[in-house]
Amino acid sequence: MALPRCGFLSQYTQHHLLVFLLTFLSYALLHASRKTFSNVKVSITAQWTPSIQNASLPILAPGQVWNENQLFPDPQGATLFLGALDTIFLFSYAVGLFISGIIGDRLNLRYVLSCGLCCSAAVEFVFGTLTEWFHFYNVYFYCSLWGLNGLLQSTCWPCVVAVMGNWFGKAGRGFIFGMWSACASVGNILGAFLASCVLKYGYEYAFLVTSSVQFAGGVVVFFGLLSSPEELGLQDPAEGEGASGRDEDSRRPLIGDGEEVDDGIDYSIQGEEPNKKPAPIGFFQAFCLPGVLSYSLAYACLKLVNYSFFFWLPFYLSVNYGWKETEADQLSIWYDVGGIIGGTVLGLISDVLQKRAPVLAVSLILAMGSLIGYSNSPNNQPVNAVLMAITGFFIGGPSNMISSAISADLGRQEVLQGSQEALATVTGIVDGTGSVGAAAGQYLVSLIESKLNWMCVFYFFIVMTGGSLIFISPLIVNEVRAMLQERRSQVHRL
Repeated sequence: MALPRCGFLSQYTQHHLLVFLLTFLSYALLHASRKTFSNVKVSITAQWTPSIQNASLPILAPGQVWNENQLFPDPQGATLFLGALDTIFLFSYAVGLFISGIIGDRLNLRYVLSCGLCCSAAVEFVFGTLTEWFHFYNVYFYCSLWGLNGLLQSTCWPCVVAVMGNWFGKAGRGFIFGMWSACASVGNILGAFLASCVLKYGYEYAFLVTSSVQFAGGVVVFFGLLSSPEELGLQDPAEGEGASGRDEDSRRPLIGDGEEVDDGIDYSIQGEEPNKKPAPIGFFQAFCLPGVLSYSLAYACLKLVNYSFFFWLPFYLSVNYGWKETEADQLSIWYDVGGIIGGTVLGLISDVLQKRAPVLAVSLILAMGSLIGYSNSPNNQPVNAVLMAITGFFIGGPSNMISSAISADLGRQEVLQGSQEALATVTGIVDGTGSVGAAAGQYLVSLIESKLNWMCVFYFFIVMTGGSLIFISPLIVNEVRAMLQERRSQVHRL
């Protein structure tokens, strides 16, 4: 089995670099704004509950505020509502992903992406900043805004994955997308840093800073991003791979067993003219593509765990260990550091093996062990940071692989016969299904924690990680069998 050579990097131009950086920046800024909400939950809880219930915390507002705006009588009610907001956001985000993928394959990806970034930034500014400036506290208003924010943010991920898939072919995709998928983790780190810098002035300023930066990023994307090489008259990367003879099945994802797929469904786009843009694939046709359902269900379980760390980790550190909110925000960065390294390393290994599922399987097994280790972490920040980074490596790494490189593989399968317009739709299906699982999980996390304890929450995470492993088990068997057949054939040749 030939190892991937770094020579594939020589085919890229400054345009590829610009696309990489702009798509990376756009989603990093989006995640920075999301991270703000998770990082200020303690401050929001204190603001939404009477000061008598928060004797250990400084009084953040005059007493008359509690008489005029009786949001929640105790912190437990506020915590449950914050979990409900996370659920509302993720459910609307999931619904939006199924729609946004279809829209992205039919409209200019640059317009959809920049519009989603700017409009989402405006909603976040109203949610976190204006409401606090005007002391307007209303449960239904918060729910409506956060649901709208989920719909707007759903436009971004299918678009950035589709743009990256248009520019970067299968050669080295695991490594390239592994590095690129760190955009979410980098955004989390950026959001934690920005929030911790201004949190002492009030949580509303954390929303103000991140929403302003996100809006500016949307403007830059609108004027600077190129959706595909064809806009500059460059060759499609997949066509280049096929023409060069380096990889005869350059459009085949690294998910199969090496056999031809024939499920009775005709995915091809017939009668295309050489210079005519292929027609976009239908939603149900994309859903029936090989591997899409298995990876979607696996991602639903894995994203539940990954986003639970994303939404609740700073809150968990503050409540469980009694650390200051700013300290918890800064310490939570190590989970994202582990995810960045994990996505890159696992992507590179999958390129070397030319198989994705076995790499995911090993990582998920180790992830269950790391969850057990982290749940028993002592009240020691350095030790907690190390265990957190290890957990991020084995959970965030596979999550990044499924949502980026594997989604691109699924959206450019051989059975599509040259239709690139499945990229955004397939990405929307995979990420949308994952977001449905993550949405259900966020309220369950708050419910389990309030009724039981945090240890039971970690047991729940272990079960969900095992569920991811079960859903991709058929793909694991097929790919391991294919690897063994390839080795036997090589032995016979010798």
